[in-house]
Amino acid sequence: MSTKLAVNVSAVALAAAIASPAFAGPTYENDTGGSFTWYGQFDPSFQSYDDGTETYDRLVDNSGSNSRIGFRLKQAFGENTLQFKFETAFGLRGSDGVSQTSTGDSLSWDRTNIRHVDLQFDTANLGRFSAGQGSMASDGIAGSDRSETGLIAGVSVADSAGGYAFRTSTGALSSVDVGDAFTDYDGSRLGRVRYDSINLNGFTVSASYGTDILKTANDRETYDVAVRYGNDNLGDFAFEAALGAAWTEETGKADKRDTVGSLALEHTPTGLSLALAAGERDIAGSYGYAKLGYSADWTALGTTSLSVDYYDGSDMVSAGDSSTSWGVAAVQKIDNYNVEAYLAYRDYSYDDTSATSYNDSSVIMAGARWKF
Repeated sequence: MSTKLAVNVSAVALAAAIASPAFAGPTYENDTGGSFTWYGQFDPSFQSYDDGTETYDRLVDNSGSNSRIGFRLKQAFGENTLQFKFETAFGLRGSDGVSQTSTGDSLSWDRTNIRHVDLQFDTANLGRFSAGQGSMASDGIAGSDRSETGLIAGVSVADSAGGYAFRTSTGALSSVDVGDAFTDYDGSRLGRVRYDSINLNGFTVSASYGTDILKTANDRETYDVAVRYGNDNLGDFAFEAALGAAWTEETGKADKRDTVGSLALEHTPTGLSLALAAGERDIAGSYGYAKLGYSADWTALGTTSLSVDYYDGSDMVSAGDSSTSWGVAAVQKIDNYNVEAYLAYRDYSYDDTSATSYNDSSVIMAGARWKF
């Protein structure tokens, strides 16, 4: 696809999203405290990746917050609530699923696109009990963030271009992909049983056990624990933090333990925010991440948010290697239409102990997320 055509197609998608009327999935209620609500989002994006030798332009689905649809069923039982949630991605071509040699399928849905088939029982005094396909306790543990640019700029820096390979200084494509060199060790979604405690002065404690039920011939087993804290009323500040650990066993692969933590602090009067994250895999590498954000109501459209971030990793692909990335992002909310338009730039660098030298690469992402 030429740059001109890709830009035009992206502009059409963005215009269609903005022109769509404000719309939210309806909620239907019964006379006994039950309800049904459906929801979703559409997040097309124009991606331009430069590997230091060539530039590749694609129209993709933003993998940082992919297009999806779902529904929730709730039924109250006194002070307790039973909830069922179903959610699936559309299976559109993701920004981390294309490369120099493959544009991927425009639409390819299979059961691995199912995000949630989840039954939850919320109790007033004992916490929440969950079973089914859904988030493990450590899912999202790396993503504490108050910047409001998280849909396009966050700790998962490979979301924008994870399938592309680094090109060597000789012009050849290497065997190292962006997604290999940059990871956040965040938790996943699996078929699991999970427990979340009640809120204890801002703290919640979670634990889960799960296996990958959406893939065939897979015997992965993961168990994890996490603790979260949030407080929006610390004087002029709002604060959130999370810490978790996950242990995974799978036949034919080495057992691994991932430990991840993150925190975010916002000065609410000024809209300035700071996010920090760090993670380590006991049999692989480690990373640190920092992000500065600023949000302000500059226009009547909605909040404008800006951010700059930096990622530094080591030993991700091989012992002694290093991977660094920095990015800038802007997100404009258009409140009347439930739209968030964004523009982001990210730079990737990778080095290892071999004699091979790798070109720096970069990606531009421009698009809009429409929630309905």
